Formats: sequence, structure tokens, C-alpha cells
Amino acid sequence: MQTEANTVHESRIRGKKIKITTTITRKLADVYTPVGIYLRLRDRFRDTVLLESTDSHVAENSYSFIGINAIAGIEIRDKDYVAFKFPGQNPEKLGLKKSDDLKEILWEFMNHFETESDDPKTACLAQGVFGYFNFEAAGFFEHIDFKQGDPVNKIPLARYRLYQYVIAINHFKDELMLLENKVDGLESEADVVQSLINSKDVPTYPFSSVEAETSNIEDEAYRQMVSKGIKSCLRGDVFQIVLSRRFQQSFKGDEFNVYRALRHINPSPYLFFFDYGDYKLLGSSPESQLVIKNGKAIVHPIAGTFRRSGDDIVDQQRADELLADAKENAEHVMLVDLARNDLSTVCTNVKVEHFREVQYYSHVIHLVSEVTGSVSHGVNPFEVLFKTFPAGTLSGAPKYKAMQLINEYETTPRSFYGGAIGYVGFDGTCNHAIMIRTMLSKENTLIYQAGAGVVAASDPESELQEVNNKLGALKKAITMANTIN
Repeated sequence: MQTEANTVHESRIRGKKIKITTTITRKLADVYTPVGIYLRLRDRFRDTVLLESTDSHVAENSYSFIGINAIAGIEIRDKDYVAFKFPGQNPEKLGLKKSDDLKEILWEFMNHFETESDDPKTACLAQGVFGYFNFEAAGFFEHIDFKQGDPVNKIPLARYRLYQYVIAINHFKDELMLLENKVDGLESEADVVQSLINSKDVPTYPFSSVEAETSNIEDEAYRQMVSKGIKSCLRGDVFQIVLSRRFQQSFKGDEFNVYRALRHINPSPYLFFFDYGDYKLLGSSPESQLVIKNGKAIVHPIAGTFRRSGDDIVDQQRADELLADAKENAEHVMLVDLARNDLSTVCTNVKVEHFREVQYYSHVIHLVSEVTGSVSHGVNPFEVLFKTFPAGTLSGAPKYKAMQLINEYETTPRSFYGGAIGYVGFDGTCNHAIMIRTMLSKENTLIYQAGAGVVAASDPESELQEVNNKLGALKKAITMANTIN
């Protein structure tokens, strides 16, 4: 039965359904790297995206993706309108009313496409949209009037694109696939893409930092902000709140070298470089926002952080100390419960599959859990995404009050930091990372941010050091990028 709300939203984006036929060309991948292919393609095709993962020992996570030539998309510049474009058509704008349900509008856009392929299981890798939500997009489904007007890190609230070509490299099978989304009236340049893949030329450009790094607040101001958070916990406003600070580094040259350095220094489950022309998002995130596949929604709360020493024996001791630390464990349990509560609003059979597992990253040791829930067939993935967004590990608990206080205590909008980036398929699959250990590159400035979970037992100096530890890989990547030729 169709609800009245759905009827309204189905009338907002009009037009006939668009048929996409996805073809697949395969070849051995043993002489190709995702970075090398990306460098060959990016000067010929604008606004390309690259996604990688270091989980190559796990078959299901062993893919790298390169999206080439956006042919459709949907974008939210602000809370007043949505802009969207279908293949071969002019862009359109849709004014947003207070009664509009954004998740339904996004899913209605997705449902304008009909897909077919001789190999549906593989074709689904390209049959969907790649993009992101920033932190302030939470204002669409929570009644919070987020800060506005900081031009330094201002980017669209959300942006998703369908690509004509997706190169998928299956590292587990050593196979490269070129997937082409064919639409009537759309010219194919598959031969050009193939030629560039096979090219021996890998064009690179230098990168250099300019002047000193700056921050939106000084160390003492951050300590004072943490003290405010502690008082909020003691008053009972929140049990936990994640408070962050931002850094900026001016540069000249090619920031892709920073991504190359970052993937080397801090290999992570989610590596990405999204080029939108006037700004770019690059990161090495350890934490998923949401995964939906095979009827199951999955989140991986990460909470509890100790700094690595560089010595394996000492790191093992620190991992044991982390597992025994009352404050870090209380924070982790709280956020696992929040993840369970988030999924319970849209899923059934919610349970904790893995609890408090130690995971090692380049500069820190984390405690990680896995929470899953069953989703109904045909569910709107944006509904599940919105219910889990932003992650409790980037906001706090209770989430709504924590976001209100973040908006009050932090001096600038978060923008990309704490947002989500990834892929949503026409079949309802979803895989998004949280934008942490992430940089925004805009107007020859790299912007990066990190936060710490504040509870009643927190120490301001310790939380300041936790932020510095989390930013260690990003700062080291900038230094290394200066030496890449």
C-alpha cells in the first residue's frame, strides 16, 4: 500500500525510467595498480573517483574501484533545494519543502533507473552512485540548526554520481573488469578508456607545503572545550560527547601525492580519493558508517584509543592496557549500545556479532565491535543510512543532545569531518565509511580534523593528545608527499 507521503515524493522527480545496460570486459590485473590507472585517466576524464581497501586477504573486500565520467547525479547544496541530472538531459532543481522527506527523494532518483546485464552479480558493482554526506546533512533529519558561513571548508551537503565507466580490480582473483553503463544516446569512449589503462605513461606532478600549519583553535582553547564537555557529562546532559578541532595546511602542486603517502603510511579498510574539480576528498578511514548486503545491515563502532609505540612488544602491552582501561571500555560499551539502538529503529534481529576486538593501525590501537541487523527486502538504503548517521563514535550519546552541544561548543562547522562517503546500489546495497583520517582539499589548502570522546572521567590533556595521535598519519603523509617525485 502506498502512503500519502510516498505519493508526494514520487511526484517530485518526474520523467520516464532510464534503462541502463551494463557490459563487462575482463583482463588479468597482475601488471596494473589502481593508483597507476587513476593517474593515467584523471587528465582525460574530469571528476574521477578512486576507492581502495587494504583488506585484500578477504575475498569480499578485495576490490578497488575507479569511477570515470559522471553521467547522472543528485546534489544538495543547501537546505533549500536539490539539484539532479539524468543522462543526456539538462540539470534540474527541486525546491525543498519542510514536509519533504529527503531519503524518499534520493531513493526516488535512484528508482528512475532500470538495469540489465548478462552478469548481474558483477554488473551491480557499477549500477549505483558514489558520493557522500557531510556532517551538517544531519540537519535534514534532526531538528538542529547547524552553524553556517565558514567558507574555508564549505562544500555541498551531499553529492552522489552515477559513472559511465567503473574499473573494478579484484585483487583476490587478480582480475580487472571494465564495466560500462550504456544508455541510449550516450556516446561510448570505452576504447579510449582501454587505451589509457594499457598506456605505459604514468603522469605525476610534485607537491609542496607552503608556510606553517594552522588550527581553528589553540591547544588551551581545546582543553577548555573538553572541560565544558566534562561538565555536560557531570550535569547529565550527555553520557559522552565527541569534540574536535580542525587544522589547515596550504600547499601548491598535486595533492594526490598526499593520498599516495597516506595509503602507504596508514593502510585502512577504506581508502578514497574523490575529485569534484573545485574540491577533493581524500582519506584512509578505519571505520564503516554502514554496510548493507545480503539482507543485513552492519556497523563497526570504533571507540577506545591508545597510541602505538612502534615496538611490537610494547604495543601488545598497550593493547592489554586498553582492554583493561575502565574509561575507554565504558565509552566503547556506550557506543555499541547506541549502534544497537540506531539499527533497532529500522532492522530486526539486531545483535552484537563481535565485541571489543583489538585492531592495530599505523599510529593508534583501537577497540572495534560489529553490530548487525536484518533489513527487509526492498528497504530504502538511505533510510537505514540516515538512522545510523552521524555515527555515535563521531557525535556522542544521547546522539541528539550531543550534536546540539557540538554545534554550540565547536567554533566552526565540521563539513566533511564525521560525514559518510561511499556507494549506494540501485539494488539497495550500501557501503559507506565515516570521514575520519580524511582531508578536504580546497583552494590549495588541506583541511583535516579529529576529535576525542569526552566522558565524565576524561582528562583535557589526555583528550588533546588523543586528537594529536589520530592526526599523526595525516601530518606524516603531508611531510612524505613533499618528497614524492
